Amino acid sequence: MSQVDVSLADAEVSVYWLDRADRPPPREPLSGADRADLVVVGGGFTGLWAALLAKQQRPDHDVLLLEANRLGYGGSGRNGGFVSESLTHGLAHGALSWPREIDQLVRLGRENLRAIEKFVLAEGIEADFRLCGRTSVATEPHEVGELSDEAALYRGHGMAARFLGAGGVRSDLNSPTYRAGLRLPDAGGLVDPARLTWGLAATAQRLGVRIHEGSPVRGLHRGSGVLLKTPQGTVRADGVVLGTNAFPAPLRSIRRRVLPIWDYVLVTEPLSAQQWRSLGWRDRQGITDGANRFHYYRPTPDGRILWGGYDAVYYFGGRTDPALARNDAAHHGLARNFFRTFPQLEGLRFAYRWGGPIDSTTRFTPVFGCDRAIAYAVGYTGLGVAASRFGAQTALDLLWGEDTERTRLRMVRDKPMPFPPEPLRWPLVQFTRRALAHADANQGRRGRWLCYLDGRGIGLGS
Repeated sequence: MSQVDVSLADAEVSVYWLDRADRPPPREPLSGADRADLVVVGGGFTGLWAALLAKQQRPDHDVLLLEANRLGYGGSGRNGGFVSESLTHGLAHGALSWPREIDQLVRLGRENLRAIEKFVLAEGIEADFRLCGRTSVATEPHEVGELSDEAALYRGHGMAARFLGAGGVRSDLNSPTYRAGLRLPDAGGLVDPARLTWGLAATAQRLGVRIHEGSPVRGLHRGSGVLLKTPQGTVRADGVVLGTNAFPAPLRSIRRRVLPIWDYVLVTEPLSAQQWRSLGWRDRQGITDGANRFHYYRPTPDGRILWGGYDAVYYFGGRTDPALARNDAAHHGLARNFFRTFPQLEGLRFAYRWGGPIDSTTRFTPVFGCDRAIAYAVGYTGLGVAASRFGAQTALDLLWGEDTERTRLRMVRDKPMPFPPEPLRWPLVQFTRRALAHADANQGRRGRWLCYLDGRGIGLGS
């Protein structure tokens, strides 16, 4: 067996964050006929924030949340736990897409992150929430200049940014693949996403939100309010907020704008003290690299390394079924790249591997809207751990007809271009994935197809 095969031999196809003895027990499904002022569909970060914020702002409202599986089953429990201050899928993307609003968007993103920090501290949620920033690393020559330009952009918007040469970045985290680094101490941090999910749910319930798990919404009908149907019951509501992430929304108009892209993850066994010394990693911050097919990685609270990204996979028809959480090719590719990055960890084994769908849009940022008492915020494209709170509040503003700073943003008012339907969607995604891989292998040169997409603000990936 190869080193990669040995490293994955005992890896459980299970989500590390959710594999906890103290995971809350399942909540009862919706049963019979019910009534609520507001129904929230989706028990991830967007749905939980929407329910909680609605109850805080309108305590007299009866708020009910429906989750098809278990809370955090989707992207909210399967992600890497990176908390970003950005609402625009990164500062560079936001500055390019909304140059007139970027200062406002940066401020709103920072305010949103501070509000999450304040909430976690006030509620005593033990989710290892750390605003330790992150580091971007260059592993190819053309990425070095890009990091230098990015440093100037961050400084121009009032954020600390330290450009590091190869020696500087390797003194922080030791990898022979690093050519340069960009330390961003103000750029978000890390969290245990499952414990944040459970903490949000506990607070929501304490405030009076009713939560039902195992209650997929199979039908949604407008009439006198909105009638939602689940396998075991129905509920009529005055208003609805959809936070369905990458999973098919009960509102068909949303499905055309969201592409479920599968992202895959590995988590190692705990490292020894000597292995940690061989790495350095003083600040234990999150790391991303500068490729189109990029990796993201971070330490976990119990001394492991979470390693994900690289190969964004789309399945024909937008499949999101649980069997796709195992992808041997993607997991083997991740393991190979892990040991290429950290050869000093040869012999380390992986304990967990999994995958999950990311809700991508053509512009990488969420789509917001309200259609006759049904509001929604979906499409965070892999950066929704913190931005979901902003999305939830924006959806409530739209539902309640509030004229706010959020609802006046072009990012909120203008919708991303829809993806083409099948059978055209699948070959276009595959063609784009190959173009991204080709650019990585050719000093970042984008090629005609990627330049065409860039010119129209369109992209695919995580």
